[in-house]
Amino acid sequence: MTVLVVGSGGREHAIAWKLSQEENIEKVFVAPGNGGTAGEAKCENVPLPGDAAGEEAQCFLADFARKAKAGLTIVGPEAPLACGIVDRFREEGLQAVGPDRAAARLETSKSYAKSFMEHYGVRTGRYRLFTEYDSALHYAGQHFKAPSRAAGASDTSAKNRPEHIPPLVVKADGLAAGKGVTVASAPEEAAGAIASLMKEKSLGEAGKTVLLEEYIEGREVSVLAAVSVSPGKPGVILPFLPARDHKRRFDGGKGPNTGGMGAIAPVPDFSPSLEQDFNARILRPTLKGMEAEGLDYRGFIFFGLMIRNGRCFLLEYNVRLGDPETQAVLPLMESNLGDLCLAMLENRLDAFRTAWKAGAVCAPVAVAGELPGFAGYPGAYRKGDPVTVDWEKLAGAGGRLFAAGAAIAPDAAGGPADTGRAALVTSGGRVLAVSAWGADAGEARERAYRGLSAVSFEGMAYRADIGV
Repeated sequence: MTVLVVGSGGREHAIAWKLSQEENIEKVFVAPGNGGTAGEAKCENVPLPGDAAGEEAQCFLADFARKAKAGLTIVGPEAPLACGIVDRFREEGLQAVGPDRAAARLETSKSYAKSFMEHYGVRTGRYRLFTEYDSALHYAGQHFKAPSRAAGASDTSAKNRPEHIPPLVVKADGLAAGKGVTVASAPEEAAGAIASLMKEKSLGEAGKTVLLEEYIEGREVSVLAAVSVSPGKPGVILPFLPARDHKRRFDGGKGPNTGGMGAIAPVPDFSPSLEQDFNARILRPTLKGMEAEGLDYRGFIFFGLMIRNGRCFLLEYNVRLGDPETQAVLPLMESNLGDLCLAMLENRLDAFRTAWKAGAVCAPVAVAGELPGFAGYPGAYRKGDPVTVDWEKLAGAGGRLFAAGAAIAPDAAGGPADTGRAALVTSGGRVLAVSAWGADAGEARERAYRGLSAVSFEGMAYRADIGV
């Protein structure tokens, strides 16, 4: 079977790599791909005429899938899903993995997602939606003045006196490429985030409506899952191993939010009782809602959870696999990913059994760091710096490099000479991840960081506590 993967990040590299390991997969096209996907066995990058969310690119992709006789197309990023690429493919009789445009609103609209959670009894934090700047600013000011009325407070006990007022979460309603969330610990920070979204329009239409949400303190867990829901048919959501992303930029969970600084899977403290709570209060109500709404959702979903006092709260849905969680979860999957995708599309997911490798995988992310004139990721960063990899040292650690913001060097003659060993240059803020397996989380971390030490580029930075 031939497969087309849409996207250019670390998630898409991990998907393409996983597919390339499967005997029944003959060819994997990645559009547009990156410097890492270009070097994988069976894989070939496909240049796109513009962004994958655009009309021209989506026409091109559908035509390419037809001509390449792709048995299925896996859409990695959220933007083309939001723009209806799955609708287009299915209208043209092509197999595409992902939700249609209507179902994608679970990620593309925070207001729709929160209303969905509330209506179908999915446990989540309290929130308020605002379309007017002054109203949002007033609410944020009241939050920090009067903890008894704050979104995150329910009493006037000592912990909620002014010096212990919980943060306020400020979110853009629409898609923001991981940049639409601010956890504000002070009124000035909240006011700045609201002004940036609603007055300065830093994220365009995505920040036209703002959500101010209860801050839930606890431990984050990501649950990726396969979904097969079609109108008029019983649906299935099949969860994968739990993972933990580390979103803050610096060690110890400090600094600004990012798209993810690294992940580990599985999560040792996601106990059987927490799994039961997740199934009862998050997964099953979500499935009930999808069926009741008549959604056509045959693809992947991401449940972003916060664990507080032995209970799971849903922070958000993503309507695709997580990044960098995918780089930690897929290396543990022993089942065929291609077969899983076909089971989703053909409504056979109820009979599919996933098999998982014992042990753990840790995947720290290397990002573009501070340099003169550049703040470094998640702020402004340099591009075009050569990436040096000691492939022998990386292999000795049991590590695998998944490229994200890394392209083939312009002067690389004739492409890569060996699988996965193209000459790379930095092209994004999150440049790459190094994934490594271990018999337990400790061994996985040790191997992953030993593998990461085999990689270097100008200004390279990373967190040293992924999986701790």
